[in-house]
Amino acid sequence: MPKPSHLRSVDFVNTARAAQDGAPRASGEAVETVPKAGRRRSFSAAEKFRIVQEAEARAKQGTVGAFLRSEGVYSSQLCKWRKQLDLRGSEALAAQKRGPKPKLDEKDRRIAEQDKRIAKLEAKLALNAQLLELQKKAAFILGIDLASDE
Repeated sequence: MPKPSHLRSVDFVNTARAAQDGAPRASGEAVETVPKAGRRRSFSAAEKFRIVQEAEARAKQGTVGAFLRSEGVYSSQLCKWRKQLDLRGSEALAAQKRGPKPKLDEKDRRIAEQDKRIAKLEAKLALNAQLLELQKKAAFILGIDLASDE
């Protein structure tokens, strides 16, 4: 008669614990345990910059792959770091805070609204200046003197 699924997982956990203690398995051989991976490796901005520079130097020699393996860096990470460096400079390599951006408080929302309003008004002002120039050119072409009172 098969065991219910919740009992099978308990048996597996108990077997795994016994195997971690170095107890021999049913076949008589001991189980070798592999330590769990720790936290993700994080690189400082200086390390990222050094790795990018070293990879650039090794690209001429064709030994980038071996260098990346020795540093424990994937090629996709190197590409990402290169792109960040090209777009925003070395300060882009600094660690960035994860998660959602903090919500704006009332003062920041009001400032953002005012910035939008200022941008709209500046666009209107530029359009009005262009229309005024157009009117001046039309008056010049038609021979109308704008300085006169008539």
